[in-house]
Amino acid sequence: MNRGQQLYGRAKDRIPGGTQLLSKRPELFLPNIWPSYYSRAKGIEVWDLDGNRYLDMSTNGIGTCILGAADPDVDAAVKEAIDAGTMSTLNCPEEIELADLLCELHPWAQKVRYARSGGEAMAVAIRIARAKTRRDRVAFCGYHGWHDWYLAANLAEQQALDGHLLPGLAPSGVPRGLLNTALPFRYNHIEDISSIVEKYGEDMAAIVMEPLRDHEPEPGFLEHIRNVADETGAALIFDEITAGFRLTTGGAHLLFGVDPDMAVFAKAISNGYPMAAILGRDDVMETAQETFISSTYWTERIGPTAALATIRKHRELDVPKHLIRLGSLVLKGWKDAAAEADLSLESGGMAPLGHFTFRHEQNQEAQTLFTQEMLRRGFLAFRAFYCTYAHQEEHVNAYMNAVKEVFVIIADAMKEGNLARLLEGPVAHIGFKRLT
Repeated sequence: MNRGQQLYGRAKDRIPGGTQLLSKRPELFLPNIWPSYYSRAKGIEVWDLDGNRYLDMSTNGIGTCILGAADPDVDAAVKEAIDAGTMSTLNCPEEIELADLLCELHPWAQKVRYARSGGEAMAVAIRIARAKTRRDRVAFCGYHGWHDWYLAANLAEQQALDGHLLPGLAPSGVPRGLLNTALPFRYNHIEDISSIVEKYGEDMAAIVMEPLRDHEPEPGFLEHIRNVADETGAALIFDEITAGFRLTTGGAHLLFGVDPDMAVFAKAISNGYPMAAILGRDDVMETAQETFISSTYWTERIGPTAALATIRKHRELDVPKHLIRLGSLVLKGWKDAAAEADLSLESGGMAPLGHFTFRHEQNQEAQTLFTQEMLRRGFLAFRAFYCTYAHQEEHVNAYMNAVKEVFVIIADAMKEGNLARLLEGPVAHIGFKRLT
């Protein structure tokens, strides 16, 4: 057992669930084998506790390290901020500088509030929307974090038991008084939002969604959502925590010409340093003063400093162009490798955030075997690839050569019916499923 797994064994005794983030649990990748912890990370290179070096062809900090881990320019700015003092009785000027930059990138927005993680930033946006509208219900599409307002969707009554609109996200601890306050609809399904409006239109505080994720919006879909928000008086909130800064410098919604009332950013905005921002129209954001939204560490200096350095470099180097090009190579590479190995594969997602699944009854066993064999070849890899600016074509080529080898192994195992026997540990767990 590697040192990472040994440490993870201790973690499960000390930390409920073993990790702070569900998406980083080793059981989701390679139970009993996944390295679990890193000693050092630079660019796309990661070293585990045993000194093994891997190339990260998976999520690269769950989508945070858009420039690559420990980017020298961002780190230099942060180190300067540390030397100048990261916390004081007074406020840091960088928060105003960042607000100006974010509003410059998004001319529809006039005001900004900050948090330090995506989930809490979404909770801030929902609080503001409810304060503005004096209403409670929220129509939503997609995944938006762990807070009560969102998990209330899983309080659906089904034979007196909690329903599971989002399998894997348990609503234990969420007040049952929030029942029917979070109302899910599917992306690109106008009939879903129409049904919600028909029943709850006069009590809708907000419509929350990602402007895109796995699929681009069908013609007129985002425009329809905008019109629904206008007609009902609900605030339209675009969750840009994942999509933002992947396809352009700023929110992905800029590409579609539909402006929200608020937009929420985190992850890629600061290249691995904790930072989140809620942008909004003047009249909406001013409502924040009518409720209590305040936190000490939202005033520290590192987050805004890292965000400023990240966004400036992102714009100067046209990072999205690089992400789209390499991400497209990976999406095509998966398809070509699957065809060569005679594997049935389904792939999708926006180019910088691609993913795939095997069209096979033992998909989960195949996914686990893929991770196992790629790890053996020096890659952190599973069903998704989040591209960074540090990835180069040579990395993609090396990765694809390994993928071709592993896809053949998987295809042969499927034909011989011995997928499970090739696994050196248990089958990877299935995480929560997104409602899109």
